[in-house]
Amino acid sequence: MKPRIMLGRRGRRAAAVVEMAVVAPLLLTMLFGIIEYGWVFTIKQSLTNAAREGCRVATLESSTDAEVKAAITSYLDATGLKSADYTITLTRSTSTDPTEQVKIEVPYKQVSLLGGFFCKGNDWTIGSTCTMRKEGSS
Repeated sequence: MKPRIMLGRRGRRAAAVVEMAVVAPLLLTMLFGIIEYGWVFTIKQSLTNAAREGCRVATLESSTDAEVKAAITSYLDATGLKSADYTITLTRSTSTDPTEQVKIEVPYKQVSLLGGFFCKGNDWTIGSTCTMRKEGSS
């Protein structure tokens, strides 16, 4: 009788190992996907805030492009993004359109923690745009 009991326990352990081998990759993929999404969301929020900060500087009466870019760069330094990682597009106000626009974009692969594992073959960009009316304009 004893050998049958032992075989039953081994069979259950083997089944548990096989089930774990099947489920573990799925769980790890979900876990890393959640972490990746959280990181990309953090970067997106940082880009939004940096665009807002740059646009705020751009609306000042005597602001220059260099001052706007410096404000954006100083804000994004905290995220670990270097100025070569992202592009800044400024649309300055004119007499007919008194709005300032700041657009910041970064390629997804540049900020991905997993090297773009979740979007192979796509050249996605993460970006943000902010538009504000220039001070002193009528």
